[in-house]
Amino acid sequence: MRAMWKGAVSFGLVNVPVRLYSATENHDVQFRQVHREDGGRIKYQRVCAIDGEQVSYDDIAKGYETDDGQLVVLTDEDLAELPISTSKEIAVDKFVPIDQIDPMLLDKSYYLEPDKGAVKPYTLLREALQTTDRVALVTVSLRTRSTVAVLRVHDEVIVLQTLLWPDEIRAADFGVLDEAIETSPAELAMAGMLVESLSGDYEPGDYTDDYEQAVKSVVQAKLDGHEVQPPPEPEDEGGEVLDLLAALQQSVNRAKSARGEPVEEASAGKPAAKKAPTKKTSATKKAPAKKSATKAPTKKTSTTKAAPRKQSAKKAG
Repeated sequence: MRAMWKGAVSFGLVNVPVRLYSATENHDVQFRQVHREDGGRIKYQRVCAIDGEQVSYDDIAKGYETDDGQLVVLTDEDLAELPISTSKEIAVDKFVPIDQIDPMLLDKSYYLEPDKGAVKPYTLLREALQTTDRVALVTVSLRTRSTVAVLRVHDEVIVLQTLLWPDEIRAADFGVLDEAIETSPAELAMAGMLVESLSGDYEPGDYTDDYEQAVKSVVQAKLDGHEVQPPPEPEDEGGEVLDLLAALQQSVNRAKSARGEPVEEASAGKPAAKKAPTKKTSATKKAPAKKSATKAPTKKTSTTKAAPRKQSAKKAG
């Protein structure tokens, strides 16, 4: 990696010389606009929208458009008077609890590497952040602009993560959520069962960029001169949802089946009421054999009725 910035972290009277590296890279698939007939790249000219003339770089200025549509042209002299910071210091303002930093505010991440002679104070700062469960709130100048950031620890390395300004977070103003919606105890219980059945640990290797891989496969096939085959479409395993409770029950069953766990069949309206009939059956053991024999088919009939409902729901989808 190549360092993009050099400076020092300062907290109290301690100075830690560091180098800054970009911690992430964009792997989004990039396409070029080309001429369909011969593959030539498309070029764009800088043309003035008023007189239609091509404009050279020397004649291009920066313009700021106001909210009401007015355009203000800014000269190099105007920009030279702006407050530009060239400081090479990452100044720690305060150490704050991690949970006070909303993840919505986190922006770009950078690794901090200490100079050879600054490993000990670097390690001291890293361990202090880890043991106190806090992050350092700092100000730093990147590309001549001062911004607020946090220092936190990731894989034994101190990471500087810039923060968005509060007014850059949009308000989630959705009128549809203003209506009060009631959920039944059965729905909440089934939702809890679904969460438990899908619980696990985050393993980054479990997830891949299918789109990027598919694009690369198509490109390689064209380079090899082979006919491009479209990727198979995933099978639709879902069906028409009868109601929320039935959907939750179906989701729980799928999660259990995926894990190889036994699946308990239940009717759409009563997902967790399978143990109650068992108790009633054990309580009627003293009844004559004929009565117990007539009750057993009744239960089989009720279960056979529940199964076609699920099958019809799948057919409807």
